[in-house]
Amino acid sequence: MRILAVADLHYNLPQFDWLVSTANRYDLLIIAGDLLDGSSLVTTSAQMVVVLKYLERLRATVPLVVCSGNHDLNHVYSTGERYARWVPYARGNGAHADNESFAIGEDSITICPWWDGDIAKHAIGRQLAEAAATRGRNWFWVYHAPPAETPVSWSGSRSYGDVELAGWIAQYQPQLVFSGHVHEAPFARGGSWASRLGDTWIFNPGRQVGEVPTHIVVDTKLRQAAWFSFEGAGTLDWGSGGVPEEMLEWPAWLPRAPLAA
Repeated sequence: MRILAVADLHYNLPQFDWLVSTANRYDLLIIAGDLLDGSSLVTTSAQMVVVLKYLERLRATVPLVVCSGNHDLNHVYSTGERYARWVPYARGNGAHADNESFAIGEDSITICPWWDGDIAKHAIGRQLAEAAATRGRNWFWVYHAPPAETPVSWSGSRSYGDVELAGWIAQYQPQLVFSGHVHEAPFARGGSWASRLGDTWIFNPGRQVGEVPTHIVVDTKLRQAAWFSFEGAGTLDWGSGGVPEEMLEWPAWLPRAPLAA
């Protein structure tokens, strides 16, 4: 299975357009949170309508996985805890969203929402425990914030990672975790687009402006990954304990340029 993974689109519509034109080349598209932009002059409700239309177009061409991020929160429990009530509306034929676990071939994927308090945090703990009982040959998680104290959560000055996620990874050891949230991590000294925690690899594509999002391509059969941005590109042989390296030539396992529309 060849996966295209992005995160932190933040209502950049040209980047959504790029996904519409490109994602059908892959077996699965993952959008790991922050589809909306809390600082935009466009209202949250208007952004949700537009983004859901894009997700509807995407799921018509490629299997789709979407999780919520901190910019996607649009509703409040009576306790004051916020959550992304709109993200599950992305579900449909071939599309999965927050709070779901599902099988894809012999593998399984668990999609966790952004948690803003104990209600969602405890629900994620239960979700992972239940999914662990039926985990596939490979178990992949989609979780907006990367784990704490890892290169994929390093901004250049501090870690913005999730301590709870680090604990859950240590407990369950999924094969891969797709995240985002820390825009600077792949570009910062001491940061990275990929890092390992125990036997688990965590990916964070980072964020860039422009018409093409930073993105990661993962081949789960070959256990290879590649990262692309305007500032550089990298490769990783995650199946044999490799380390992220600068891309010096086009990977032989990747037949066409993801940057092409």
